[in-house]
Amino acid sequence: MKINTITNQNKIPSFKGFYNNKLLLKSLKFAADNGTLFNATASLMLSSVARPVAIMSTPKTDKENKKLACAKALSSTITGYLIMLLASSPVARAVKKIDENPLKFLKKETVKNLKGNSKTLVSSKIYSFATQLFKLGVGFVIAAPKSALTCALIPAVMLLFGKRKHKDHINKPTSKTISFKGIYNNATELLAKGIGKVIDTKPLQNFAKKYYETNYAQHITSLTDTLLTLAFVQQTVKSKKIEQKRKKPLIYNSLISTGLCIGGGYAINSATKKSTEKFIDKFKIVNRGLPEIEKYIEGIKIAKPALLIGGIYYILIPVISTFLADRTDNMHKFEKPQLLK
Repeated sequence: MKINTITNQNKIPSFKGFYNNKLLLKSLKFAADNGTLFNATASLMLSSVARPVAIMSTPKTDKENKKLACAKALSSTITGYLIMLLASSPVARAVKKIDENPLKFLKKETVKNLKGNSKTLVSSKIYSFATQLFKLGVGFVIAAPKSALTCALIPAVMLLFGKRKHKDHINKPTSKTISFKGIYNNATELLAKGIGKVIDTKPLQNFAKKYYETNYAQHITSLTDTLLTLAFVQQTVKSKKIEQKRKKPLIYNSLISTGLCIGGGYAINSATKKSTEKFIDKFKIVNRGLPEIEKYIEGIKIAKPALLIGGIYYILIPVISTFLADRTDNMHKFEKPQLLK
């Protein structure tokens, strides 16, 4: 594969290959700017079709349990995307304000400390790690309410797999819109100042300098998935809208899925470490001269666990977890439903 000579270092190379594809660059920048929403978007795309198909194709499994697993997957995706969109966007906008004008929101000492040997603060890996703690951390913070909504929506989503007796009246949204631009700007400014104050603290700066070279994106994602699952299990046990006999398969399904996903994710990351490094090296060569090259590379590190783990979680694991959950439930048929209380 030949790469054309770059005549202008500030423009994307004329070579129109995979490494400098505009869609790829935009996706990587999106991942770097708002990793939480990128993960939610990837989940939305994979779970809307791939996961339900995978679950329903599970062999020798109770049909109702498969429907319930599909309902859980769809409700989780819907609530996850909407909540992530509402919660992560303000944080992403606030961090962007700090990126554009660091000295307005950060102390000079903080900028100097996090900048390190980098040419600019934004290109610093230490600073990127510090800001990603906020952008990726949103998912961890809202894990509990997301699980509660997921559980609450399951009965409603289950109707999609049954016969519709009648059409409910749905109010059409009005065409009236209200501009909240001024409110958004003020809120973003206040949030940026708040984040800036936290970044100004020595403990966070020391933490960032110590762990910025770790696989932080996957660690945060794994912690978030664990919390989501535990919260979902608790909500399922308490739910009065889910049939008692269907609770155990649903709980087993969630626990098995999360366990396999996290374990498999780290195994895949380790197995693909060298190939990822080669990809980044090739990406740097093809896109050398781009002003935001470090941001794109940061996006690769954020997108990798989301796409690789997502592929396994939404295609392979649903079949395994649904099958094992059904078998585990059959092994415990003698247990009384009250044990779940």
